[in-house]
Amino acid sequence: MTDPGHDHDEGHDHDHHHPHESPWSRIKHILTPHSHDSAVAIDSALEASERGIRALTVSLAILGVTAAAQAVIAALSGSVALLGDTLHNTADALTAVPLGLAFWLGRRPPNRRYTYGYGRSEDLAGVVIVVLIAASSALSAYVAINRLVHHGHVHHLWAVAIAGLLGFIGNEVVARYRIKIGREIGSAALVADGLHARTDGFTSLSVLVGAGGLALGWTWADPAVGLLITVAILLVLRDAAREIYRRLMDAVDPALVDEVDSVLRTTPGVVHVGTTRLRWIGHQLRAECTVVVGADLTVVEGHAIAEQCEHQLLHEIPRLTAALVHADVAGGAHELTAHHLDDQ
Repeated sequence: MTDPGHDHDEGHDHDHHHPHESPWSRIKHILTPHSHDSAVAIDSALEASERGIRALTVSLAILGVTAAAQAVIAALSGSVALLGDTLHNTADALTAVPLGLAFWLGRRPPNRRYTYGYGRSEDLAGVVIVVLIAASSALSAYVAINRLVHHGHVHHLWAVAIAGLLGFIGNEVVARYRIKIGREIGSAALVADGLHARTDGFTSLSVLVGAGGLALGWTWADPAVGLLITVAILLVLRDAAREIYRRLMDAVDPALVDEVDSVLRTTPGVVHVGTTRLRWIGHQLRAECTVVVGADLTVVEGHAIAEQCEHQLLHEIPRLTAALVHADVAGGAHELTAHHLDDQ
């Protein structure tokens, strides 16, 4: 997903600016960290998770109030559509539970079994959210078709319309908030959850439109709009599923790879840039790269260049938590490993 432009390097004496930068970059150097990098790294990683948890808490509160208000009106009006929308919004509010658990679990440190930590729990939560979006589309289709077959009388249409509008506003506020925070901290799962809230907002809006149609005597209006909303939900489902699939398959934006290569090429002592591999683990990014240095350098000098590459990457690349850079020598051979590397 495309991240908005922003500045970074808060808390550093350096003044780097990058068009795709995040204020929460410059995180942990796992190999030979500088003391100031390590402190800022831990704070930044924790702050990202805390922002995610805070976004979910606020969302849960907003949607909880929205669903409670809708439930009261649904009981008084006898509107099946509004009841379905109320249950829908309740289910959306509850998606905060697995995602909040994932953010909490992702803060646990790596161990001998989970050597990369628990950041992948966010992607698993994203799978749950995609399933919920799919269930939402199926529920919307079922309610719409059922209403086409069985017409029911609804009381207090004005109250139903207000409840539908309230549901739309509540979900849209939550959607914008989740998507904004999710993109800022690099959480695909939180963005998917925001898209889910947006689909629920459209479903709530269909209640408003359906109430208007019923007021005009169009008994088919409510279910017809419901079917159109089902199509809209399926489109959002496609985008959310694609985003989570790409995260699970370790896909990254090719422009980000070019950005890493550019940083490596401009590091003093680097003759050539070899392989560059990036992967997301939750809302944190890791890099494994190879650079070529002069063959006449000592081991210490080659290591110093590799470390400088890592340091530059941690400063320049948004949300990068670890960079492992291997220094190869110009014209160097790999007799022992060449037959393995040829298959990569």
